[in-house]
Amino acid sequence: MLKRLRVKFVALNMATVAVVLAVVFTAICVLDYQQSLAQVNGALEATLAHTDPFGKGEPGGFSPPDDGGDPAAGEAPQSPKEADAEPEAAGQTGPKPPRIGGGKEAAVPVAAYAVEDGALVELPTITTASIDDDVLSAAATAVAELPDGNGSLPSLGLYYAKRTTGGETRLAFADMSAANGWMRLALTLAGVGVLALGAFFVISLFFSRWALRPVAEAWERQRQFVADASHDLKTPLTVILANAAIVAEHPERTVASQRQWLESTAHEAKSMQSLVNDLLELAKIDEAQVNEALAPPSETVDVSDVVESELLQMESVAFEADVALREDVAADVRVSGSASQLQRAVKTLLDNAIKYAGAGETVSVTLEVIKRDAVLTVHNTGAPISADDLPHIFDRFYRADKVRNRDDVGGHGLGLAIADAIVRDHGGTLTAASAEDSGTTFTLTLPRVR
Repeated sequence: MLKRLRVKFVALNMATVAVVLAVVFTAICVLDYQQSLAQVNGALEATLAHTDPFGKGEPGGFSPPDDGGDPAAGEAPQSPKEADAEPEAAGQTGPKPPRIGGGKEAAVPVAAYAVEDGALVELPTITTASIDDDVLSAAATAVAELPDGNGSLPSLGLYYAKRTTGGETRLAFADMSAANGWMRLALTLAGVGVLALGAFFVISLFFSRWALRPVAEAWERQRQFVADASHDLKTPLTVILANAAIVAEHPERTVASQRQWLESTAHEAKSMQSLVNDLLELAKIDEAQVNEALAPPSETVDVSDVVESELLQMESVAFEADVALREDVAADVRVSGSASQLQRAVKTLLDNAIKYAGAGETVSVTLEVIKRDAVLTVHNTGAPISADDLPHIFDRFYRADKVRNRDDVGGHGLGLAIADAIVRDHGGTLTAASAEDSGTTFTLTLPRVR
């Protein structure tokens, strides 16, 4: 069961992370494509917005020859400053090529043409790319019947922009690869996603063990609980059935002559009744912790009266066990909670201390106020609790004597578990300490009501 639960836990985590990564990476690719497409369209628009003060090239995509002189013929070439100065002197501002540097986005290569007499004339001053003649011819044919605007020619791998102004039609083309960077980005993100999923899978395996550890512990406690309850119920049931069989074998005998079997049956039935009552009490406390509506009504409880009352009832038990009782109970110590439950918790601690103190030993009971808490201390001399047993004494069905013999000290190993559950339900703590030289001390701490 735990293995299946762990597999579901890891699978759910992996599915969630995969969906989140897919959504995020898809959004990144879509945004990148939209930005690239906007950049391409912006480059096409900017290209067609330029003027061409130097004239158009010749049909066929060739620029007219430069008539300004051949440097090889003896005329000195112009410097860049002189070349720039000439159009400015003529009152004209020449178009500038795309700028680079400064951290700006890379320019998109664009081929620009004017349509004259059905032929495309390259605009060399604003063209930053070239197109093969067959591709250009197919593009011109495809765009000729289209209205002005922007679009794409997927079969030719081109984006285009078409503008008609003053009877002149201009076309600009850009390669579709300029907007396909998202594909490379998608491949990169896919690789990153695979690595991320692999890493998260390893992390999920580790955390699944950590997250399911309380579940495994609870499952083990439940299994042990069922085994222990079955054991404690099986023994009296076996005795009852055996006694019934003995009585049934001798129907001629009187009730008085078979009294021992009937008394044994009654004793085992009372033991079963005690166990069932303890189990029901634990179930009520556990259910009240989950659903506060099922908790007993809270009231102001005088813990001093509760301790004094329980000490009075336990005096005869202590006398029979040859145990001395010493008490130091502060007056008027009040807490909020259930009086009946707190009585049971105090009685359990007193009964446990007397039971395990041994003949000739002493049980000391102290109730005092420490800061804002009411603190009840129950101490007994005698054999201490071993260090191995001490962490488990509040576990259900746990017995420090290791031998599940109810006739020695009575009980089913549920008393301290119930007391601990009651104290925790009242917002307090119950702790135990034990040493060879000082004996065993149980300390019950509850928030005090002023």
